Amino acid sequence: MATLEVKNLHVTVETDQGTKEILKGVDIVINSGEIHAVMGPNGSGKSTLAYSIAGHPKYTVTKGEILLDGEDVLEMSVDEGAKAGLFLAMQYPVEIPGVSVSNFLRTAKTAVTGEAPALRTWIKDVREAMGNLKIDSTFSERNVNEGFSGGEKKRHEILQLELLKPRFAILDETDSGLDVDALKIVSEGVNRAHKDNDLGVLMITHYTRILKYIKPDFVHVFVDGKVAEQGGAELADQLEAEGYDRYVKA
Repeated sequence: MATLEVKNLHVTVETDQGTKEILKGVDIVINSGEIHAVMGPNGSGKSTLAYSIAGHPKYTVTKGEILLDGEDVLEMSVDEGAKAGLFLAMQYPVEIPGVSVSNFLRTAKTAVTGEAPALRTWIKDVREAMGNLKIDSTFSERNVNEGFSGGEKKRHEILQLELLKPRFAILDETDSGLDVDALKIVSEGVNRAHKDNDLGVLMITHYTRILKYIKPDFVHVFVDGKVAEQGGAELADQLEAEGYDRYVKA
């Protein structure tokens, strides 16, 4: 069993008004096969947690640790983190003009595993994954995210997730901008990766609608850079009914 630990994490970011502390002592432990949902109002630090784990240079960790099986994630480069088994699905995936989806996927797989996948097996795996996500075969020759709809971008993120087979996936508002059909398809992809690879999932979301398809084992409520409450899936239902007012007022 693999473990991703966030210990007493404090993170700052530079703003026009100077240095601002976003995370103020966050503790979360995710084991293989567990699904954790992070919820909270806007500006509470949810996405900051995701990008800090992934190693985004915009965020500065001033205190605390992020450990993957005891190894210091903060000492890893972004590509080293990916090779170690970390995966980030971004809320706003970037466009990469001039790079086709097929080349991008095979290059990413080669970089993560250290060797190029056997072509015949790889083509089969890609076709199967694209079929499961209801992605048209012509998609593979398009440039990465260039001209993609919101739903296409999110399905491409989950296509990467299924093919790269990380140990832990951080999903930053993967449900944003998706219609009902796309939400269901994307959720099914996450559930497949979770089941097939004993994937640990840290899922950041504002809404409970995705939690109807991806069932969390644990729910963490973020308020003002801290975990205000933790519980099981029933906590998400409570948030749906009551909102965040009682946490914000407290």
